[in-house]
Amino acid sequence: MTRIFTSLLLAATAVSAYSVDVKVPACPSTTSFTFNTGIPAVDPSCPLTKVQMCYTPTQLKLDFTAYNETEFYYDASQTTNGDIWEYEVVEAFIYKGADDPQTYFEYEVNANNVTYNAFVYNPSRVRKEGAPFDHAFVVDPFGDGFEVDTRVNKKAQLWHTSSVIPLALFNGENPRGSTWRMNFFRTVTGPSTFPDQKLCGWKNTNAANFHITNAFGRVKFV
Repeated sequence: MTRIFTSLLLAATAVSAYSVDVKVPACPSTTSFTFNTGIPAVDPSCPLTKVQMCYTPTQLKLDFTAYNETEFYYDASQTTNGDIWEYEVVEAFIYKGADDPQTYFEYEVNANNVTYNAFVYNPSRVRKEGAPFDHAFVVDPFGDGFEVDTRVNKKAQLWHTSSVIPLALFNGENPRGSTWRMNFFRTVTGPSTFPDQKLCGWKNTNAANFHITNAFGRVKFV
């Protein structure tokens, strides 16, 4: 009996060793946080970005506000699942589970209200050179229950986007009590610097590479 108790205690200690970075409440309450960290170096010149989240039994509601924006730079010819990441976007990487993922969802939005929606297959967990790395696109996101609304305010030098992501995408409806892994990013560029980008993120991957999954934060639905 003592051995069983000790084993359970050690298992509980191992789980609790990982602190939760963000607690997400049920809507209409929300949680929010900001980042302005450059990747890979700590660069305080990265523009401020705010993330706001809440959930319903069937949806994750996710807002970004991109502050200190001067370029609002995108390719107007690009449509859903185009290479919008080459320009200026905000991004969320989302995984249902507490471990370092090998497959996760990549969601991006630009200031033109265009989205990129794909599951990423990254078995090396670091996008290792020569290792498999692939994407499986959600080809009809709006038919599948996604929603997005993006507003630009050039006078205030910001743009704001509100998204709804269906939790069924992750087999994750009614997520209360569960811990997920996520990271959030923003790319910054303009006509004079393109295709070079400034990379900004919530949890620093310490490399010019967003796809390092042990850096993902821990997000608990409460």
